Amino acid sequence: MTYRDIDVNVSNETKSMLGQVQKFSMEVMRPAGIQLDRLSSPEEVIAQGSPLWKVFKGFRELDLHLLQIPKALGGMAEDLDPMAAILITEQLGYADSGLTISLGVSCLPFNYAALFPIPEMQQLARDFCADKEGKMIGCWAITEPDHGTDWVLGGNDPKCSPSVKAVLKGDEYIVNGEKSAWVSNGTIATHAVLHVAIDPARGMEGQGLAIIPLDLPGISRGKPLDKMGQRPLNQGPIIFEDVVIPKKYMVVPNPDLMKAMGGLGLAYVNGGMALVFAGLAMAAFDEAWRYAKIRIQGGKPIFEHQNIKLKLMKMFTQVEAARANTRRMALYNRLNPMTPSVSHAVAAKCFSTETAFAVASEAMQIFGGFGLAKEYLIEKILRDARASMIEDGVNEALALKAAEYI
Repeated sequence: MTYRDIDVNVSNETKSMLGQVQKFSMEVMRPAGIQLDRLSSPEEVIAQGSPLWKVFKGFRELDLHLLQIPKALGGMAEDLDPMAAILITEQLGYADSGLTISLGVSCLPFNYAALFPIPEMQQLARDFCADKEGKMIGCWAITEPDHGTDWVLGGNDPKCSPSVKAVLKGDEYIVNGEKSAWVSNGTIATHAVLHVAIDPARGMEGQGLAIIPLDLPGISRGKPLDKMGQRPLNQGPIIFEDVVIPKKYMVVPNPDLMKAMGGLGLAYVNGGMALVFAGLAMAAFDEAWRYAKIRIQGGKPIFEHQNIKLKLMKMFTQVEAARANTRRMALYNRLNPMTPSVSHAVAAKCFSTETAFAVASEAMQIFGGFGLAKEYLIEKILRDARASMIEDGVNEALALKAAEYI
C-alpha cells in the first residue's frame, strides 16, 4: 500500500537519504531481524557470521552513526535537515524495533563523548565517526539487578543507592559491582556510558557518569539474555571487579550536575523510543491491512466486512495520532537540545509504545488463528511491542517522574 504522509516537507537531499534508509531497513534489517528472532539461543544472535553484523556494517556504511555528532569531529549533525533523523528512526523502527534500539544504543557513548571538551572524549568521537565496519559498539550501562525503576524515580535514601560504586583514589576510580542482564548491547559492546555511585550517602542521587572502554582489566560479561520479544537486540550483564578507571573518564563527577542533567537523559532516550515504536505501530497496521485484503471469508476479502473496516480505521487513527504527536515532540526537542521538553518526550514514549501494543494486538485479532503462526510477522511485532512498555523505564514509573517536569 501507499501510506500517505500529509505533513512532511523535506529537502530532495533528505528524500534521497530516506530512500536509501528505507531500502536498507526493508531489504537488510527486516529479513535479518526475522532470522535472528527465530534462532534458538541469544548466543547464536551474536555469533560470528550472524546477520546481526551485516546490519551493523550496513548502518555504518550509510553514515547513520554520524547523525548526532558535530561536523568538527567527523559527524554531520549541523548539515542534517532537522526532520531527517526523526524520519530515519521511525523508518528503522518500522523495519525492526529490536535492531533499531541496538543500533541507536551502539552510538550512545560516542554521542555523549562528543559533548565533553576533554581531548580523550573528543578523539573517541572522531574514531567512532571513522569506523565504517561496526567495530566500535556502545552500550548504556545503567540498570542493575536490584535497581531498575530506582534510576527513574531517584531519591536520596542511602539505603537505596547504586550497586556499582566508584571510589576515587588519587587520579583513578576503582569500580566494583554488576550491571544487570538488561543492558542493551551488554555482551557485545566495546564502550559504555556507565552510571555509578560516587556518593552512596546520597542514595540514587549520588551518582556520576563515566564513558569507558570495556576492555579494561577486571571487566567481564555474563550470558546474553534469552527473551520473549526483541530477540535480535543483544542484552546482558557487565561485571566490574576492582576496575581502574582514569579520573578523566568520569565525565560527570558531580552528583549535583548529574541531577541537573537528568531531564536531558530522559528526554533523549524516551524521545528516541517514541519514534521507534510509532514506526512499529505503523508496521502492525500495515500487516493487518494487507492481510485483510487477501484473506477470504464469506466469499469476499475480510476487508469488505464492516467490522474489519471499523477496526482498521480505528487502528489507523491511533497510529497517526502517535506519529503526529511523536514527530512534533521530536522536532521541538531536536531544535532545543539543551532545554528539551521532558514531559512531552515521556508522554510520547508511553503513548507510542502503548499504541504499538494495542494496534499489534488488534492486528493479531484480524489475522485470527494465523496470527499465532510464526509464518506471519504480526506475532513477532506483538512480542516486540510488549517489551517496549517495560524497557528504558516502565511506563508507569516514567509517567510519575515526568509529571514533575510539566
